[in-house]
Amino acid sequence: MLPPVITDPAFYAVAVPAVLLMGVSKSGFGAGFGALAVPLMALAVPVPQAAAILLPLLLVMDVLGLAALVKEADRGLLRLLLPAGLLGTVIGTVLFGLLPAHVVAGVVGALTLLFLAQRLFFPAQADAPPPPRWLGFALGTASGFTSFVAHAGGPPVSVYLLPLRLQPVVFTATMAVFFAAVNASKWVPYAWLGLIDLTNMATSVALMPLAPLGVWLGVRFVRRVDQRLFYRLIYLGMFLTGTKLLWDGLR
Repeated sequence: MLPPVITDPAFYAVAVPAVLLMGVSKSGFGAGFGALAVPLMALAVPVPQAAAILLPLLLVMDVLGLAALVKEADRGLLRLLLPAGLLGTVIGTVLFGLLPAHVVAGVVGALTLLFLAQRLFFPAQADAPPPPRWLGFALGTASGFTSFVAHAGGPPVSVYLLPLRLQPVVFTATMAVFFAAVNASKWVPYAWLGLIDLTNMATSVALMPLAPLGVWLGVRFVRRVDQRLFYRLIYLGMFLTGTKLLWDGLR
C-alpha cells in the first residue's frame, strides 16, 4: 500500500512555486525569496506541516548547493555563524510550541524592513568598518531560530553579511554551508515534535524533482550576474519577504 500523499490541487498550486523559489534562493540568486516558501504553502496547509514537507527538499538542495559552492565559502565567517545558528535551532526546539508561527513571522518581517530602510536612508560608506562580531553571532542565532520555526532564516543572517560586500559567489557559498548545517540539525527535533510522518514525507517525494531544478536555475544565474544587480535582487527579495512576513504577523 502506497503512503498517503496530499492530493488537493490547491496545495500544489502554491507548493510548486514555493519549492522553485526555495531552490533558486538556495543558490544565492534572489536570496531572501526562499523565506516566502512556508508562507506560500501555509495558504493550503498549517505552517508546521509546510515546514515538515520542505525539510527533505532542503536536504536535497543543500547537497546540490554544497557540491557546487562549498570551496568558495568564507571559513572565518562560518566559524562565527555556525555555532550561533545551531544555538538558534535549540531555542526553536524549546519554544516551538509556545510562540505562534505568525508572531515569529511578524518579528522577522519587521526587522527585515527596518534593515532595508536603514540601508536606504543611511547607506554604508565605502570605508565603513564591518559590523561587530557580536552582532553576527546574535543575528546568526536569530537566523537559526527563524529557520527552525518557518525556514525563514535568510533575512536575519543577510543583515550581517550584506554590509560586508562579499563577492556574490562567496556570499552564496557561505550561506549555502551555513544553512546546510542548520537544516541538518532540524531532523531530530522535527521527529521528536511529531512532524515527520508518512503523509508529509510522501508529499516531499512527490515534489522532489523540483528541488534540483530550482537550484540549477539559480546557480546558472549567480555566476553570470553583475555584482550590483546581484545585490539589488537580494534587496528586492528581502523587501518582498519582509512585507509578506510582517503581513502574516499582523493578520
